[in-house]
Amino acid sequence: MTSSTRQLDQAAPDEARAPALRGKSMPVIAGLLATLAASAAFVRYKTNQVEKQNPPAGKFVEVNGVRLHYVERGEGQALVLLHGNGTSSQEVDSSGLIDVASASHRVLAFDRPGYGYSERPGRMKWNAEAQADLLHEALQRLGVEKPIIVAHSWATMVAIAFALRHPGAARSLVLLSGYYYPTPRMDVAAFSPTALPVVGDAMRHTVSPLIGRAMWPAFLAKLFAPTAAPQRFLSEYPVWMSLRPGQLRATTEEIAMMIPSAAELSARYGELKLPVVIMAGKSDLHVLPRLHSERLHAAIPHSKLVLVSGVGHMVTHSALPEVMQAIRTADGDSHAMASQGVPAAPASAGSAAAG
Repeated sequence: MTSSTRQLDQAAPDEARAPALRGKSMPVIAGLLATLAASAAFVRYKTNQVEKQNPPAGKFVEVNGVRLHYVERGEGQALVLLHGNGTSSQEVDSSGLIDVASASHRVLAFDRPGYGYSERPGRMKWNAEAQADLLHEALQRLGVEKPIIVAHSWATMVAIAFALRHPGAARSLVLLSGYYYPTPRMDVAAFSPTALPVVGDAMRHTVSPLIGRAMWPAFLAKLFAPTAAPQRFLSEYPVWMSLRPGQLRATTEEIAMMIPSAAELSARYGELKLPVVIMAGKSDLHVLPRLHSERLHAAIPHSKLVLVSGVGHMVTHSALPEVMQAIRTADGDSHAMASQGVPAAPASAGSAAAG
Protein backbone atom coordinates (compact mmCIF):
# COMPACT_ATOMS: atom_id res chain seq x y z
CA MET A 1 0.00 0.00 0.00
CA THR A 2 1.45 3.36 -0.98
CA SER A 3 1.75 6.28 1.42
CA SER A 4 -0.85 8.26 -0.50
CA THR A 5 -3.30 5.37 -0.20
CA ARG A 6 -2.70 5.13 3.55
CA GLN A 7 -3.35 8.91 3.92
CA LEU A 8 -6.62 8.58 2.04
CA ASP A 9 -7.66 5.66 4.24
CA GLN A 10 -6.86 7.68 7.42
CA ALA A 11 -8.73 10.75 6.17
CA ALA A 12 -11.84 8.75 5.35
CA PRO A 13 -12.95 8.26 9.00
CA ASP A 14 -12.45 11.99 9.73
CA GLU A 15 -14.61 12.91 6.76
CA ALA A 16 -17.20 10.42 7.90
CA ARG A 17 -17.28 11.90 11.40
CA ALA A 18 -17.68 15.51 10.18
CA PRO A 19 -21.38 15.20 9.22
CA ALA A 20 -22.08 13.54 12.55
CA LEU A 21 -20.41 16.38 14.48
CA ARG A 22 -22.28 18.94 12.44
CA GLY A 23 -25.48 17.09 13.14
CA LYS A 24 -24.87 17.15 16.90
CA SER A 25 -23.97 20.86 16.96
CA MET A 26 -26.98 22.04 14.96
CA PRO A 27 -29.50 21.57 17.82
CA VAL A 28 -27.16 23.51 20.14
CA ILE A 29 -26.88 26.38 17.68
CA ALA A 30 -30.60 26.35 17.02
CA GLY A 31 -31.31 26.41 20.75
CA LEU A 32 -28.93 29.34 21.27
CA LEU A 33 -30.51 31.33 18.45
CA ALA A 34 -33.98 30.60 19.80
CA THR A 35 -32.93 31.78 23.26
CA LEU A 36 -31.48 35.02 21.86
CA ALA A 37 -34.62 35.62 19.80
CA ALA A 38 -36.80 35.08 22.85
CA SER A 39 -34.60 37.42 24.89
CA ALA A 40 -34.81 40.11 22.21
CA ALA A 41 -38.60 39.80 22.09
CA PHE A 42 -38.84 40.06 25.88
CA VAL A 43 -36.56 43.13 25.97
CA ARG A 44 -38.68 44.80 23.27
CA TYR A 45 -41.83 44.04 25.26
CA LYS A 46 -40.42 45.41 28.51
CA THR A 47 -39.06 48.53 26.76
CA ASN A 48 -42.42 49.30 25.15
CA GLN A 49 -44.21 48.59 28.40
CA VAL A 50 -42.05 50.83 30.59
CA GLU A 51 -42.16 53.71 28.09
CA LYS A 52 -45.94 53.43 27.88
CA GLN A 53 -46.20 53.48 31.67
CA ASN A 54 -43.71 56.35 32.00
CA PRO A 55 -44.23 58.88 29.20
CA PRO A 56 -42.15 62.09 29.10
CA ALA A 57 -43.00 64.23 32.12
CA GLY A 58 -41.41 67.45 30.89
CA LYS A 59 -40.63 69.50 27.80
CA PHE A 60 -38.23 69.23 24.88
CA VAL A 61 -35.64 71.57 23.42
CA GLU A 62 -33.79 70.81 20.18
CA VAL A 63 -30.13 71.78 19.99
CA ASN A 64 -27.96 71.12 16.93
CA GLY A 65 -30.34 68.39 15.82
CA VAL A 66 -30.40 66.72 19.25
CA ARG A 67 -33.71 66.59 21.11
CA LEU A 68 -33.26 67.01 24.88
CA HIS A 69 -35.92 66.28 27.47
CA TYR A 70 -36.05 68.33 30.66
CA VAL A 71 -38.37 68.92 33.62
CA GLU A 72 -38.91 72.53 34.70
CA ARG A 73 -40.53 73.74 37.91
CA GLY A 74 -40.50 76.84 40.10
CA GLU A 75 -39.28 80.41 39.73
CA GLY A 76 -36.26 82.40 40.82
CA GLN A 77 -32.53 81.79 40.52
CA ALA A 78 -31.96 79.09 37.88
CA LEU A 79 -30.83 75.72 39.19
CA VAL A 80 -29.76 73.05 36.70
CA LEU A 81 -29.79 69.42 37.89
CA LEU A 82 -27.74 66.75 36.12
CA HIS A 83 -28.22 63.07 36.94
CA GLY A 84 -25.48 60.45 37.10
CA ASN A 85 -24.73 57.46 34.91
CA GLY A 86 -27.53 55.00 34.18
CA THR A 87 -30.49 57.04 35.40
CA SER A 88 -32.44 60.15 34.31
CA SER A 89 -34.27 63.20 35.61
CA GLN A 90 -36.90 60.76 36.87
CA GLU A 91 -34.40 59.43 39.41
CA VAL A 92 -33.59 62.98 40.55
CA ASP A 93 -37.30 63.68 40.91
CA SER A 94 -37.77 60.57 43.05
CA SER A 95 -35.20 61.95 45.52
CA GLY A 96 -37.45 64.92 46.35
CA LEU A 97 -34.78 67.42 45.29
CA ILE A 98 -36.89 68.99 42.53
CA ASP A 99 -39.86 69.39 44.89
CA VAL A 100 -37.80 71.09 47.60
CA ALA A 101 -35.57 73.21 45.36
CA SER A 102 -38.40 74.48 43.16
CA ALA A 103 -39.91 76.28 46.17
CA SER A 104 -37.14 78.89 45.83
CA HIS A 105 -35.53 78.27 42.42
CA ARG A 106 -36.32 77.83 38.76
CA VAL A 107 -35.31 74.18 38.51
CA LEU A 108 -34.40 72.54 35.21
CA ALA A 109 -33.59 68.82 35.49
CA PHE A 110 -32.23 67.48 32.21
CA ASP A 111 -32.09 63.99 30.80
CA ARG A 112 -28.50 63.89 29.57
CA PRO A 113 -27.97 62.55 26.01
CA GLY A 114 -29.20 58.98 25.70
CA TYR A 115 -30.99 58.89 29.06
CA GLY A 116 -34.69 59.18 29.79
CA TYR A 117 -36.17 60.72 26.66
CA SER A 118 -33.16 62.65 25.36
CA GLU A 119 -31.52 61.61 22.10
CA ARG A 120 -27.90 60.47 21.72
CA PRO A 121 -26.98 60.43 18.02
CA GLY A 122 -24.34 57.84 17.21
CA ARG A 123 -22.39 60.25 15.04
CA MET A 124 -21.06 62.05 18.13
CA LYS A 125 -18.62 61.08 20.86
CA TRP A 126 -20.61 62.13 23.91
CA ASN A 127 -17.80 62.87 26.33
CA ALA A 128 -18.09 65.43 29.13
CA GLU A 129 -17.02 68.30 26.86
CA ALA A 130 -19.57 67.50 24.14
CA GLN A 131 -22.35 67.27 26.73
CA ALA A 132 -21.25 70.53 28.33
CA ASP A 133 -21.41 72.35 25.00
CA LEU A 134 -24.84 70.90 24.27
CA LEU A 135 -26.11 71.97 27.69
CA HIS A 136 -24.73 75.47 27.23
CA GLU A 137 -26.56 75.84 23.91
CA ALA A 138 -29.77 74.42 25.40
CA LEU A 139 -29.69 76.90 28.27
CA GLN A 140 -29.18 79.77 25.84
CA ARG A 141 -32.18 78.58 23.83
CA LEU A 142 -34.24 78.51 27.03
CA GLY A 143 -33.10 81.93 28.17
CA VAL A 144 -31.36 80.58 31.27
CA GLU A 145 -28.50 82.77 32.48
CA LYS A 146 -25.83 81.95 35.08
CA PRO A 147 -27.46 78.93 36.71
CA ILE A 148 -26.22 77.07 39.74
CA ILE A 149 -25.31 73.64 38.35
CA VAL A 150 -25.88 70.67 40.65
CA ALA A 151 -24.38 67.48 39.24
CA HIS A 152 -24.21 63.94 40.58
CA SER A 153 -21.62 61.21 39.98
CA TRP A 154 -20.54 60.99 36.29
CA ALA A 155 -22.30 64.28 35.52
CA THR A 156 -19.90 66.20 37.78
CA MET A 157 -17.42 65.97 34.88
CA VAL A 158 -20.03 67.58 32.62
CA ALA A 159 -20.53 70.42 35.13
CA ILE A 160 -16.77 71.00 35.43
CA ALA A 161 -16.33 70.93 31.64
CA PHE A 162 -19.19 73.45 31.35
CA ALA A 163 -17.45 75.86 33.72
CA LEU A 164 -14.06 75.44 32.00
CA ARG A 165 -15.33 75.74 28.44
CA HIS A 166 -17.84 78.53 29.10
CA PRO A 167 -16.34 80.81 31.76
CA GLY A 168 -18.89 83.04 33.43
CA ALA A 169 -21.85 81.02 32.13
CA ALA A 170 -22.46 79.27 35.46
CA ARG A 171 -23.01 80.99 38.79
CA SER A 172 -21.56 78.18 40.89
CA LEU A 173 -21.13 74.40 40.99
CA VAL A 174 -22.40 71.85 43.49
CA LEU A 175 -20.61 68.57 42.82
CA LEU A 176 -22.09 65.46 44.43
CA SER A 177 -20.35 62.07 44.75
CA GLY A 178 -18.16 62.76 41.76
CA TYR A 179 -15.48 60.77 39.95
CA TYR A 180 -12.62 63.22 39.28
CA TYR A 181 -9.36 61.27 38.90
CA PRO A 182 -8.36 58.29 36.69
CA THR A 183 -8.44 55.51 39.26
CA PRO A 184 -8.88 51.83 38.26
CA ARG A 185 -12.44 50.50 38.31
CA MET A 186 -13.86 47.01 37.97
CA ASP A 187 -17.00 48.27 36.21
CA VAL A 188 -14.89 49.70 33.36
CA ALA A 189 -13.41 46.28 32.63
CA ALA A 190 -16.74 44.48 33.08
CA PHE A 191 -19.07 46.73 31.06
CA SER A 192 -16.91 48.37 28.39
CA PRO A 193 -17.40 45.45 25.90
CA THR A 194 -21.13 46.25 25.89
CA ALA A 195 -20.28 49.65 24.39
CA LEU A 196 -18.62 48.08 21.33
CA PRO A 197 -20.36 48.18 17.93
CA VAL A 198 -22.08 45.03 16.65
CA VAL A 199 -21.30 42.76 19.62
CA GLY A 200 -22.38 45.39 22.10
CA ASP A 201 -25.52 46.14 20.07
CA ALA A 202 -26.48 42.47 20.12
CA MET A 203 -25.85 42.19 23.86
CA ARG A 204 -27.87 45.30 24.71
CA HIS A 205 -30.90 43.99 22.83
CA THR A 206 -30.75 40.47 24.30
CA VAL A 207 -28.80 39.35 27.35
CA SER A 208 -27.49 42.58 28.92
CA PRO A 209 -30.89 43.86 30.14
CA LEU A 210 -31.64 40.47 31.70
CA ILE A 211 -28.27 40.37 33.44
CA GLY A 212 -28.79 43.96 34.57
CA ARG A 213 -32.19 43.14 36.03
CA ALA A 214 -30.74 40.21 37.96
CA MET A 215 -27.93 42.41 39.33
CA TRP A 216 -30.18 45.39 40.14
CA PRO A 217 -30.79 44.63 43.85
CA ALA A 218 -27.07 44.18 44.55
CA PHE A 219 -26.26 47.32 42.57
CA LEU A 220 -28.74 49.39 44.58
CA ALA A 221 -27.41 47.95 47.82
CA LYS A 222 -23.90 49.18 46.93
CA LEU A 223 -25.07 52.62 45.76
CA PHE A 224 -27.21 53.36 48.83
CA ALA A 225 -25.06 51.60 51.46
CA PRO A 226 -24.94 51.94 54.42
CA THR A 227 -28.62 52.92 54.21
CA ALA A 228 -31.35 51.10 52.30
CA ALA A 229 -32.84 52.47 49.09
CA PRO A 230 -35.74 54.78 50.05
CA GLN A 231 -39.26 53.56 49.39
CA ARG A 232 -40.00 56.58 47.20
CA PHE A 233 -37.14 55.67 44.87
CA LEU A 234 -38.21 52.02 44.74
CA SER A 235 -41.80 52.94 43.94
CA GLU A 236 -41.20 55.86 41.55
CA TYR A 237 -38.11 54.93 39.56
CA PRO A 238 -38.81 52.07 37.09
CA VAL A 239 -35.82 49.79 36.71
CA TRP A 240 -36.59 48.98 33.08
CA MET A 241 -36.10 52.62 32.06
CA SER A 242 -32.42 52.04 32.85
CA LEU A 243 -32.34 48.67 31.08
CA ARG A 244 -33.67 49.80 27.69
CA PRO A 245 -31.10 49.08 24.95
CA GLY A 246 -30.67 52.76 24.04
CA GLN A 247 -30.07 53.83 27.61
CA LEU A 248 -27.71 50.89 28.19
CA ARG A 249 -25.68 52.17 25.25
CA ALA A 250 -25.29 55.56 26.93
CA THR A 251 -24.48 53.93 30.27
CA THR A 252 -21.80 51.60 28.93
CA GLU A 253 -20.25 54.26 26.71
CA GLU A 254 -19.87 56.54 29.71
CA ILE A 255 -18.39 53.74 31.81
CA ALA A 256 -15.80 53.23 29.06
CA MET A 257 -15.06 56.99 29.00
CA MET A 258 -14.73 57.47 32.77
CA ILE A 259 -10.98 57.06 33.13
CA PRO A 260 -9.86 59.04 30.03
CA SER A 261 -12.39 61.81 30.73
CA ALA A 262 -11.18 62.22 34.30
CA ALA A 263 -7.55 62.12 33.18
CA GLU A 264 -8.13 64.93 30.68
CA LEU A 265 -10.13 67.16 33.01
CA SER A 266 -8.03 66.68 36.12
CA ALA A 267 -5.15 68.70 34.68
CA ARG A 268 -7.38 71.80 34.61
CA TYR A 269 -9.23 71.76 37.93
CA GLY A 270 -7.06 74.58 39.25
CA GLU A 271 -8.44 76.86 36.52
CA LEU A 272 -11.91 76.91 38.09
CA LYS A 273 -12.60 80.35 39.57
CA LEU A 274 -16.32 80.19 40.34
CA PRO A 275 -17.70 79.00 43.72
CA VAL A 276 -17.52 75.21 44.07
CA VAL A 277 -19.09 73.09 46.80
CA ILE A 278 -17.98 69.45 46.81
CA MET A 279 -20.12 66.92 48.68
CA ALA A 280 -19.84 63.17 49.21
CA GLY A 281 -21.04 60.53 51.58
CA LYS A 282 -18.28 59.33 53.88
CA SER A 283 -19.44 55.75 53.35
CA ASP A 284 -19.56 55.90 49.54
CA LEU A 285 -18.48 52.48 48.23
CA HIS A 286 -18.96 53.35 44.57
CA VAL A 287 -16.61 56.36 44.34
CA LEU A 288 -14.27 56.64 47.32
CA PRO A 289 -14.24 60.21 48.68
CA ARG A 290 -10.58 60.13 49.75
CA LEU A 291 -9.53 59.35 46.15
CA HIS A 292 -11.83 61.87 44.51
CA SER A 293 -13.76 64.50 46.49
CA GLU A 294 -10.96 65.17 48.97
CA ARG A 295 -8.36 65.39 46.20
CA LEU A 296 -10.56 67.75 44.19
CA HIS A 297 -10.96 69.99 47.23
CA ALA A 298 -7.17 70.18 47.50
CA ALA A 299 -6.89 71.03 43.80
CA ILE A 300 -9.42 73.90 44.06
CA PRO A 301 -8.24 75.97 47.04
CA HIS A 302 -11.36 78.15 47.27
CA SER A 303 -13.76 75.18 47.16
CA LYS A 304 -15.74 73.92 50.14
CA LEU A 305 -15.89 70.24 51.05
CA VAL A 306 -18.82 68.58 52.80
CA LEU A 307 -18.51 64.92 53.82
CA VAL A 308 -21.73 63.49 55.22
CA SER A 309 -21.50 60.73 57.81
CA GLY A 310 -23.59 57.58 57.45
CA VAL A 311 -24.34 58.23 53.78
CA GLY A 312 -23.23 56.48 50.59
CA HIS A 313 -23.18 57.43 46.91
CA MET A 314 -26.81 58.57 46.55
CA VAL A 315 -26.58 61.76 48.59
CA THR A 316 -29.60 63.40 46.96
CA HIS A 317 -31.77 60.63 48.40
CA SER A 318 -30.01 60.03 51.71
CA ALA A 319 -28.90 63.57 52.61
CA LEU A 320 -31.38 65.93 50.95
CA PRO A 321 -31.19 68.65 53.68
CA GLU A 322 -27.40 68.71 53.37
CA VAL A 323 -27.67 68.97 49.57
CA MET A 324 -30.01 71.94 49.88
CA GLN A 325 -27.60 73.58 52.32
CA ALA A 326 -24.78 73.04 49.81
CA ILE A 327 -26.89 74.80 47.16
CA ARG A 328 -27.50 77.73 49.51
CA THR A 329 -23.78 77.87 50.32
CA ALA A 330 -22.84 77.92 46.64
CA ASP A 331 -25.38 80.66 45.97
CA GLY A 332 -24.13 82.71 48.93
CA ASP A 333 -20.52 82.31 47.84
CA SER A 334 -21.38 83.57 44.36
CA HIS A 335 -23.01 86.68 45.89
CA ALA A 336 -19.91 87.23 48.04
CA MET A 337 -17.55 86.91 45.09
CA ALA A 338 -19.66 89.29 43.03
CA SER A 339 -19.70 91.89 45.84
CA GLN A 340 -15.93 91.63 46.12
CA GLY A 341 -15.58 92.21 42.39
CA VAL A 342 -13.95 88.85 41.69
CA PRO A 343 -14.01 88.48 37.89
CA ALA A 344 -14.98 85.33 36.06
CA ALA A 345 -12.08 83.31 34.74
CA PRO A 346 -11.12 84.29 31.19
CA ALA A 347 -11.46 81.73 28.43
CA SER A 348 -8.24 79.78 27.98
CA ALA A 349 -6.73 78.66 24.71
CA GLY A 350 -7.17 75.07 25.88
CA SER A 351 -10.92 75.40 26.36
CA ALA A 352 -11.39 77.05 23.00
CA ALA A 353 -9.42 74.37 21.19
CA ALA A 354 -10.82 71.30 22.93
CA GLY A 355 -12.91 69.12 20.66
